[in-house]
Amino acid sequence: MDLGLNGRVAIVTGGASNLGRAITLGLATEGARVVIADVDDEQARKVAAEAPHGTVVARHTDVTNWDSVAATVAFARGEMGGSVDVLVNCAGWTIDRLFMEKPRSEWEREIAIDTWGFINSVRAVLDPMIERGHGRIVSIGSDAGRIGEWREAVYSGTKASVIAMSKAIAREVGKYGITLNVVCPGLIPGSPETSGRESVWASEQSQIFTPEAREKAAHAYPLRRLGTPDDVVPAVLLLASDRASYITGQTISVSGGYTMI
Repeated sequence: MDLGLNGRVAIVTGGASNLGRAITLGLATEGARVVIADVDDEQARKVAAEAPHGTVVARHTDVTNWDSVAATVAFARGEMGGSVDVLVNCAGWTIDRLFMEKPRSEWEREIAIDTWGFINSVRAVLDPMIERGHGRIVSIGSDAGRIGEWREAVYSGTKASVIAMSKAIAREVGKYGITLNVVCPGLIPGSPETSGRESVWASEQSQIFTPEAREKAAHAYPLRRLGTPDDVVPAVLLLASDRASYITGQTISVSGGYTMI
C-alpha cells in the first residue's frame, strides 16, 4: 500500500532511541523528510546516518521547553520545505516504582516530558498545519493510560492525559483537515544497541526489567511475547498518512492483546 508519505515533512520527538528511532526510520523509508527532535544529539546523529541519505536531520530539542520546541518547528519549516505535515509525539519517560516509594523528582520529570512535551509540541505545529489545511498528529500513549498500570501511577496519568487531550483537540481542529490519534504500546523493552544516554532504557528501568522479569511479564500477554518497536511502527505510519484521513480522536492499542478496550 502506498501511504503517500513521500516528500512529507515529519517531526518525531524522542526520535533518537528505541521506538522513536524505529518510527523515524520507518517514515524515512516511506520517503518522508524527518526532523529528530531529541535532547540526545549523539544518538540522533547516529539514527540520521542510518536513514536514506538526506531524509533525516537531527535537531536538539527539549520538549519540556516551549522556546526549544517552537524553534524546532521553525527550523523544520525553514529547512525542510515550508510545512510540517506530520508530528509524532514519542518523547516519554518513566521509571517503574510503587507510588509510595517514588521520589517527587521522578513525578515531575514524567509530567514535564510526557504531558508538557505533548502540549508544547502539539501547540507548536498547529499554526502551520491550520495554515496549510492539513496535518497528522500521532502520539505514543501507553496501555498504562488506558487501565492504570501497577507501579506506574503518575505515568498512567500522563498517558491518560495524552489520550484525553488528543480527543479534545481533534474535535477542535478537525475542520482544518488535522487529525489526532494515539497509539498505545504495551511493554516494549529497549536494547543497548538502540538506546542513547537519555533513553529510559539506559537508566534504572533496564535493571528493573531483567530477562527474568521480561519473561514473566510476557505471560500477561495473550500472544505470549513482549512487543518490539517494529510491531508498533506500521500503525503509526498508517495514522500519519492520508490513508487514515477519516480516522481521528482514536486510541489504538498495539500491545499483543494486553488490553482489549
